[in-house]
Order: sequence, then C-alpha cells, then structure tokens
Amino acid sequence: MSNSNNIKNQPIGIFDSGIGGLTVLAEIERLMPGENVVYFGDTARVPYGNKTSATVRKFSVENVLFLLEERVKMVVVACNTSSALALDYLNNIFRIPIIGVIESGVDKALAVTSGKIGIIGTKATIESRAYQRNIVKKNKKIEIFSRSCPLFVPLVEEGLTSGEITKKIIQMYLENFKKKKIDTIILGCTHYPLLKKEIAKYLPKVNIIDSAQEVASHAKGVLEHFRLANDKKAKGNKKFCISDEPKNFTNFAKSFLKRTISKPRVINV
Repeated sequence: MSNSNNIKNQPIGIFDSGIGGLTVLAEIERLMPGENVVYFGDTARVPYGNKTSATVRKFSVENVLFLLEERVKMVVVACNTSSALALDYLNNIFRIPIIGVIESGVDKALAVTSGKIGIIGTKATIESRAYQRNIVKKNKKIEIFSRSCPLFVPLVEEGLTSGEITKKIIQMYLENFKKKKIDTIILGCTHYPLLKKEIAKYLPKVNIIDSAQEVASHAKGVLEHFRLANDKKAKGNKKFCISDEPKNFTNFAKSFLKRTISKPRVINV
C-alpha cells in the first residue's frame, strides 16, 4: 500500500445496521482524533439479525461499495451480525483492510481471562455462535457462558442507562454469570458499552470487554502497520450517512458521542 499523505488523509469508513456503531466511532475519535471518518448507518434495513446469511452478505457488500465511493482507506464493520456472517466474505472481495468487532473482542478477552468467559449480545449474535467459535478456535480450554439480552438495546435507545429498572434487568440477565463466577464478560453488541458502568457495578471483579473499544484499538494498529495513520494534529472531519431518516437520529448520536452532530445525509444503497 502507498504511504502517501493523500491516502493518509482519506477517511476511515464505519458501517452498522443502525446506530449502535456510534460507540465504535466514539472510541475511534478518542484513540485517533486526527482521523477523518465516514459513518454509515443502514437504518432503512435494520435489524440485520433477522435476515439470512446471504442477505446480510449482500447488504454488507453494498455498504462497503458505498464507503468506497467516499474514498475510505479502511472499513470497520461495527455490526456484530455482519462481523459474524460477512467479514470473511468481504475480505475475499475487497483489497482494502476490513476489520470486525468479534475477533477484536475475543482477542482481548483471551488475553485477560482466567478461564471463564461470559458473552452477551442480541439473540441473533448469540445464536450465530460467532464469538463462541472464535474463542474455541483459539483456546479449547476456556469455559464459555452466553446469554442474549434483548431488552438492553431498547433500554439504551430510551436513554435508560442507569436507575432501578436498568439494575433489575441487568440482574435478571447476568445473575447466572455471577453464580458461575465468570471472570471476563464480552459486550457483544455495540449498544452495550452505554450500560458498562451499571454492568461493572453488578459484576465488580469481572473484566469487561468493550468490543467497540477493542475494534478501535485494532483499527489503529492496522493503520499504523500499513503506514496509513493520519498524523495531523487538528480534529478530523466526521460525515454521517444513513439509508432512511429515523426519528431522533441526532438525539441518539448525542447520547452516544456526548456532542451534537451535523444533520446526516440520507443515501440510497
């Protein structure tokens, strides 16, 4: 790959089926403030979790093709379903670096665990067994416990990231993990980092693996490896694109990014 300044100035592309990938953007902003970013949320076709593998692959290819029109230098798949079902497929088709959230989270979990890992995610992500397979492939001795937490996404989208209702729902879902004495938990959905503080209170001695944080760190490493990192000191530009105008997108973005964003552009993929 060329290491020209021109390519360094090209943006990182991020796509998700909706708004959850904004947590990945938040971590990329924190780790690499100088990078330009194009964020695409496929809000017209969300959720991906109830689609077939072939459909998820088709949507994921279309999302990457759109980001390539924006001249991105790498793509971060900030969607667990796409990471599980389409990442290998994308890497076989496209030449630019494309990374997903699953492997990044698994690698960190394996680095810190004493042997008992819990995985939480949407029903589709847990049933895909993508995290479980990735762990077993790298270490067959790990005890794995998984739980889908379907109420976590609506909690986050309603702004209920703390309080009594949230505490009770966290207890309902994670009580078994506490009994099993897991030492590490993977947040296998990009909405879940907004519940991290409350999960940490309920599981105080457990390593919490934030897949958004880990994929941002992985992205930084990939850009440095290929000498594509943007070393400018000024804050990078951020462009937001969606495939349908959902109500309150800018409000969601404000709660995820802790700042107001420019109005997103609606595009047709």
